[in-house]
Amino acid sequence: MNNGSLFAEVLKQENRHNPYPLYAQLRETPVSIQDDGTYVVSTYAEVRSLLYDPRVSSDEEKNLTSKSGSGVSTSDAPSNQDSPAFLHLDPPDHDRLRSVVMNQFTPQRIYGMRLQVEELVKHFLDKCRERDQDKIDIVDDFAYPLPVTIICKLLGVPVEDEQYFQERSTVLASSLDPDHRYGAEDARRIKEAHSQLTDYMHKQIENRRQHRGNDLLSAMIASGDFEGGQISEEEIVSISILLLIAGHETTVNLITNGMLTLLRYPEQLERLRQYPDLAPRLVQELLRFEPPVQFRTRTTLADIEIAGTVIPKGVPLVLLFAAANRDPVQYNDPDRFDPDRQNNQHFGFGGSLHLCVGAPLARMEVEIALRTLVQRLQSPHLTEDVPEYRPGASLRGPRHLFVQTKVG
Repeated sequence: MNNGSLFAEVLKQENRHNPYPLYAQLRETPVSIQDDGTYVVSTYAEVRSLLYDPRVSSDEEKNLTSKSGSGVSTSDAPSNQDSPAFLHLDPPDHDRLRSVVMNQFTPQRIYGMRLQVEELVKHFLDKCRERDQDKIDIVDDFAYPLPVTIICKLLGVPVEDEQYFQERSTVLASSLDPDHRYGAEDARRIKEAHSQLTDYMHKQIENRRQHRGNDLLSAMIASGDFEGGQISEEEIVSISILLLIAGHETTVNLITNGMLTLLRYPEQLERLRQYPDLAPRLVQELLRFEPPVQFRTRTTLADIEIAGTVIPKGVPLVLLFAAANRDPVQYNDPDRFDPDRQNNQHFGFGGSLHLCVGAPLARMEVEIALRTLVQRLQSPHLTEDVPEYRPGASLRGPRHLFVQTKVG
């Protein structure tokens, strides 16, 4: 296969269940030029270097090229956000907005939610047990409702609205894939979904102005209310949408990928059942082995020479985290799931300035979820080993994961 078409293959739905052979081919050329002019970086050392390189930008408006074949330049791409979330910003704006969130996303707040997470895990599994069926869907019955409920409570939005923003957040999550972002119909759907979520969040902010609570939305409003406030209402809306999407999309995938991996490695499932304290190490390896975010896109601000290739200024750049996480130069036997792996540094939550702000919360949710699942699911096994996957290639995870079991 032409090396310049490999990333296009990664984006195809039929390869969603197992993109790792394609990643291995991409690693043969650490920096590969794709047929559409995108530069894909797939090896650990090079991904790490570029993550920390100030000549690499998260602001795609600085992309000077056009996506070949689409006839649409990045300047014509859908403008999803009146005020971009800090995910798409560079310093100093990135640092200002991220600090507002981090000031509220404190260890005390996260740890204070631990009991709620444990109670919700028990609640959703109890509901499965009450149905007294021989099969459950890990996604719909458990992995989706758990983080959605948590992020709603954290932000301060009504959990009963989850169906409304689930549909729209799924559309917005797909915009992280380059093949979806520039099509005219997809651009329309993305813009419409963002407009609807923007209107929704403005209403939530207005409600919170009248009725303050102990939640992130109230705290961000307070940050913007004093004279010379750090944050505008449009920025609060943008951050809230980002947290609403990222706060559950990635965690759904991580829980589901985790259970799928444990069912494929039954000896590790049994170890976790016998030794629940292994959960943190197991999740650490899971983030390397089956990361919920497979890649992120960037733009170069200058010519960058790396791995014998010059990446020109202003071109689209893909940092392929999931490929780097299985680089044999960095890891011994990288295609084996090994929770005992030492010095397990990975890109499961990205890295550098854009390291996921919700990483501690996600870790806690997934550790509790997997530990409880293996305790309460009786003789679980997959009804099919290759489940149906969700459309996105960047935020990758099964759409359903049917497990034959009884809930104890």
